[in-house]
Amino acid sequence: MLREAVYHRPKQNWSYAYDQRTIHLRIRTKKNDCAIVEAIVGDKYTWDSTMDIVSMRIFAQDEHFDYWETTVKPPYRRLRYAFRLTDASNEEQLIYTERGFVDELPDNPNTFFDFPFINPIDVFEPPAWVKDAVFYQIFPERFACGDPSISPADVEPWGGKPTPTNFFGGDLQGVLDHLDHIAELGINAIYFTPLFEATTNHKYDTQDYLKVDPHFGTNEQLKELVDACHARGIRVLLDAVFNHSGRTFAPFVDAQKHGKQSKYADWFHVRQWPLQVIDGIPTYDTFAFEPLMPKLNTEHPEVKQYLFEVARYWIEEIGVDGWRLDVANEVDHQFWREFRKIVKDVNPEAYILGEIWHDSIMWLQGDQFDAVMNYPFTNAVLDFFGHQSLDAKSFTHAIGHQLAAYSQQVTETAFNLLDSHDTPRLLTICDHNEAAMKLAALFQLTYPGTPCIYYGDEIGLDGEGDPDCRKCMVWEPEKQNAELLDFYKQLIALRHQHPALRSSDIRFIHAGKDEDGTLAYERLAEDERLLIVLNARAAEAKLDIPVEAWSVLFQSGEAKLLPAGSKRADQLSVALPAYSFIVLKA
Repeated sequence: MLREAVYHRPKQNWSYAYDQRTIHLRIRTKKNDCAIVEAIVGDKYTWDSTMDIVSMRIFAQDEHFDYWETTVKPPYRRLRYAFRLTDASNEEQLIYTERGFVDELPDNPNTFFDFPFINPIDVFEPPAWVKDAVFYQIFPERFACGDPSISPADVEPWGGKPTPTNFFGGDLQGVLDHLDHIAELGINAIYFTPLFEATTNHKYDTQDYLKVDPHFGTNEQLKELVDACHARGIRVLLDAVFNHSGRTFAPFVDAQKHGKQSKYADWFHVRQWPLQVIDGIPTYDTFAFEPLMPKLNTEHPEVKQYLFEVARYWIEEIGVDGWRLDVANEVDHQFWREFRKIVKDVNPEAYILGEIWHDSIMWLQGDQFDAVMNYPFTNAVLDFFGHQSLDAKSFTHAIGHQLAAYSQQVTETAFNLLDSHDTPRLLTICDHNEAAMKLAALFQLTYPGTPCIYYGDEIGLDGEGDPDCRKCMVWEPEKQNAELLDFYKQLIALRHQHPALRSSDIRFIHAGKDEDGTLAYERLAEDERLLIVLNARAAEAKLDIPVEAWSVLFQSGEAKLLPAGSKRADQLSVALPAYSFIVLKA
């Protein structure tokens, strides 16, 4: 047994309260090194009468490690615990405690790990509705023009080539006009990129945080849109740019005018006065080195007071259901802790989503965000289905590593996207292979967490990176990919209909190597078991699966179960042409 590979620590994703009565315990071992892992658990004050041994299961794997998990409901909401490890040959057995390895179980638990108490206020509980949400991201300037009278003076004809600076006149009325499309797709949550007054087409350079941009509409019209969405069962998430403002933000204008004498001088991070750009580098901190986006000093009491009022206003007065937080990892943690309290005091069910592209464990402890944009998931899915730089086995390793990185409640509400206004579009990433794109979407919508579809993907919109990924939505039915749209509708409906697809329990039962692109995984809920089998490569394949009373829920054209007569009596075969799939229910 490789002892150096064994890892556990209390709290974070290794030992945490899932709810007010339940603790999840996890431990890592070298891959295929242990045959049995058990948790030895009990109450530290009544050890002799409460001590128990509970089995653990492998819930995730990557290329190096097995990750084991078990669930414990301690009688008094506190727990002492250790782990008993049995190697694969059943020749070695060790006890792992807080002080390391011992050969025999100690007489008392003083050297064991300790979960002191499940304090209800410490339990991380993201909003329950998010588990059932399917999001739709809208870039407002490019979704639909419903009121040409408020379009910018230099607006260009709808459908032209996007550039970093041009405008096409998308607005809130355009969204209102097309709510039927969104609802019929099966969407029940919308994420808008910024709606507040700003000078650019993307609006990430906020001028007024309390005012809808006049080219989009008014605050009252946004309220009308939110109410209309709520009437259809659709939640609304707004984009908050609190890391930085725009150059036309009134306090920054004042600082530009009055220099260090400005009453707003300390609202920003200024290295050198006056505010200017020298050799391409602003003398003040910004988003990247963009002079249009000065970084806000979120430790300043007046800045906090202003931004917290913004956070409160749009939820309390307009009724939005939460915030997506731009460049969230560059803002101090204390600001986000206070921000969470402000938001949750107004609406405990508000969803707080941070834009972080890397490991985010320190923001996901229940005191800051409910979720982050799950780009590690994104990258793994795109590398397997789109770029085809990962084989199926390596893909499952990347996903397993991701599953092990966070607590179950984080996995359940993670924001799983495949493309956005910041990336090339999914169809383009898949080299316009529509079948490969469908497989990527299939995995996204049958995976734990909260999927988000970028506007236009469902009708075949393509595009390279910014600004090409921000094309105008196509509304003429004859120009839309009707077959792809129908696929998305069926897939989203499947997710809504089957609790197993919204659970956190996923088990890979097959993954091909090298050129073999076959993948099979189970999705389980209490009373439901689904199996998804797919082939993500051009070569035809055949895959054997355990015999069950399977019924077909959804499939691509030629994928099919083969007739009885498999070479093994306990197996059936699935025929998988290139880029095909089949979804089965036991």
